[in-house]
Amino acid sequence: MPSYLVEVYVPNAEDARAAARQLSRAGGSARYVRMTFLPGDETCFHVFEADSEEAVAEACRRAGLHSPRIVPALE
Repeated sequence: MPSYLVEVYVPNAEDARAAARQLSRAGGSARYVRMTFLPGDETCFHVFEADSEEAVAEACRRAGLHSPRIVPALE
């Protein structure tokens, strides 16, 4: 299954952790893998496995992540 990296701006780590929990419960055809938070940049990277970029975008929408950058990723 393809992997996707989602990059979003977050003002603090608590927001990123809450979004990660929501993403993992979103279900559907996107499986949440992990999150990396860069506090100095206030940037959060989420990794998903999903059938399509659209499935990841729907998971982000459900989690309330606004304006995510979604790109295919290789592990």
